[in-house]
Amino acid sequence: MNRKPLSILIIDDERNTREIMGRFLESSYAVTLAEDGVHGINILKERNFDLVLTDLRMPGVDGFTVLAETLKKHPSPPCIVITAYGSVENAVKAVKAGAFDFVTKPVNFDRLEIVIQRALESQRLVRENKELKRQLGQSADATGIIAKSAVMKDIMDMVRQVAPSRTTVLITGESGTGKELIARALHEFSGRPGRLLPVHCAALPANLLESELFGHEKGAFTGAIEQRKGRFELADKGTLFLDEIGEIDQQIQVKLLRALESHCFERVGGAETIYSDTRVVAATNRNLRQMVAEGDFREDLYYRLDVVTIHLPPLRERQEDIPLLVKHFLDVFAFENGKNITSISEEALEILCAYSWPGNIRELKNCIERMVVLSRDEVLQKNNVPLHIVRGAKGLAAPLQEPTSLDLDKNEKLLIVKALEECNGNRTRAAEKLGISRRTLHRKLIDYNIR
Repeated sequence: MNRKPLSILIIDDERNTREIMGRFLESSYAVTLAEDGVHGINILKERNFDLVLTDLRMPGVDGFTVLAETLKKHPSPPCIVITAYGSVENAVKAVKAGAFDFVTKPVNFDRLEIVIQRALESQRLVRENKELKRQLGQSADATGIIAKSAVMKDIMDMVRQVAPSRTTVLITGESGTGKELIARALHEFSGRPGRLLPVHCAALPANLLESELFGHEKGAFTGAIEQRKGRFELADKGTLFLDEIGEIDQQIQVKLLRALESHCFERVGGAETIYSDTRVVAATNRNLRQMVAEGDFREDLYYRLDVVTIHLPPLRERQEDIPLLVKHFLDVFAFENGKNITSISEEALEILCAYSWPGNIRELKNCIERMVVLSRDEVLQKNNVPLHIVRGAKGLAAPLQEPTSLDLDKNEKLLIVKALEECNGNRTRAAEKLGISRRTLHRKLIDYNIR
């Protein structure tokens, strides 16, 4: 049975532009043309579309009005705006207002096709994620947080309570526990009209971090060829997420403290005082209180950040969430890699639930991606689970049987597996232990299908 083609509405008052785009897209999509914003909105009210393409500059009803009407629909299709003369300023304004992306006239059809595919794929993933959450009995919010454990429900209740305030929030927890997702949830529930801007403090040296946060004036330092706004300024009326806050040096800590207390700052090399209504959410996997005691973090800044603290538990303390996360990551990576993998065996899932996950959700995500990529079946099995996870699963690692028959191949396979276990998966050491070359070991791993 042929699948119904995805539908696209093209709205443009320039006849040649809309007809050329229509002819280009009609071989892959069901295309509807509208000659201006008024007709486009009337069609939108009567029918649903998978995507809307609209010009920004049109007489009477412009593309911004079309975008607003598109966003009101349920379900709301992604909207791509078209702007003439490379007017990026208006296009960026439209994206901030909710458009998926923009293309400029004259239209580059290769780029148009890429942007359309990205928009449709993004919409599909959103629908699948909502359906997955419905099946798992979760709230259909836009945070991307997948959990059913009591501790995470309490955390999300706290997030919803704190989000509308302007107070600074400090998120703590081990690496990989999802601190950035909580920051995004705080912004989603805050109702603030501005953007969420993340800054990974550990990824930038001190001089670049200061410019990233507060901006700089032209000529402030070598390479500053033009004025640049910092994240505090760009996040006005929005949220600034400072990840790994414990990594910033003392000099920037002083300037950050002033910005938090007064909402004022100066760009690097500038004298103008700038006000920004920016809400700050910070995160760290370090013990800031201990850093204060050791003199590595300012006490006054610590207390300014520690108004409300949300501590994320490690995955080993919320194991009831593991099956939900496994299912989610399985679906995501099966689609991304074109694999027809629908589920995971009970035996494999039991091993994953019994493992301690020192790398938390990030480690679990990478593990499921590896299992999906290497699997040849429609169901993930125990032999797809990495060896170190099988060995680390508490109470489930069965002792390796000693050779009990004269079956040479069977015994050789057992000896290879035993050597790998004793060497923690190190193939070079295992080969030395077996008295064979690493190349020979690699060949035998393939022959015996040992993962």
